[in-house]
Amino acid sequence: MAVVSAAGSGSAGTWQLRAVGEASVPAAVLTASARVEIAVVDTGADLRVPVIASRRPVGYDVLTHTRNVRDRNGHGTFVASLAAAYGGHARLLVIKAGSSSGAFTDASESAAIHYAVTHGARILNLSIGGATTSATERSAIRFAVDHGLLVVAAAGNDHGAGNPVEYPAALLQPVGSFGAPGRGLVVAASDGNARASFSGTGSWISLAAPGVNVYGALPEGTYGTGSGTSFAAAEVSGAAALVWAANPRLTAREVAAILEETASGEGVWTPQLGYGVVDVDAAVTLASTIS
Repeated sequence: MAVVSAAGSGSAGTWQLRAVGEASVPAAVLTASARVEIAVVDTGADLRVPVIASRRPVGYDVLTHTRNVRDRNGHGTFVASLAAAYGGHARLLVIKAGSSSGAFTDASESAAIHYAVTHGARILNLSIGGATTSATERSAIRFAVDHGLLVVAAAGNDHGAGNPVEYPAALLQPVGSFGAPGRGLVVAASDGNARASFSGTGSWISLAAPGVNVYGALPEGTYGTGSGTSFAAAEVSGAAALVWAANPRLTAREVAAILEETASGEGVWTPQLGYGVVDVDAAVTLASTIS
């Protein structure tokens, strides 16, 4: 994750919000986003962090079957703070499925996904990944998609280690799809208008979001910067909440298509950034015009 302690407080770096056009989103859309719930499946979160606490978070640990989602790793808090900052007033469902080391099992991931589906989430953020998949994971992803959730997954940070295909991302935008409509969104990390050097590339990338020196929250009220596709994915999950707030009649696939269509690539797909860097303002504007 490469998070570095930083002074100050806040929900997200100003440059990050400007980079994706979020500063221009109408206040009415921000308010309406309170009807949308984002499920963050991760290592838990510090629910006391102001940007998270203000989103009326509900927590559940699938490992202990309790409401205690204390984050002993930091990754989940960082991801949840970004989903909150980019999602307007969207509610957060924080589901702890990873250990203090950040390790996940297919069983814990599946349990978390099922919990998100059965507890009202519209968007499912999976800032997790690995080089293999299983029948358990495939079944869980299918369950979420079949129930109308928009699933957003990180593309992975291993470009320099052979650029492997990562899962569950490749279950959403399959290898060989080259930008064709998938079952969700796979998010690469951008560095300005270019791909971040570590970010995975290939035929299974949907779009991108800022992923270098991203500013977010850490447990115990501290803030820091970090780099990774995990954080880019959380930003896109937040953006999706605003698109849905602008037009609640949209389906998950339509929300995904709008985010891709309005990204910086102007409809052109590449294996580095997919359809380009997400543009929240453009996506919200387009969503508002669809009857």
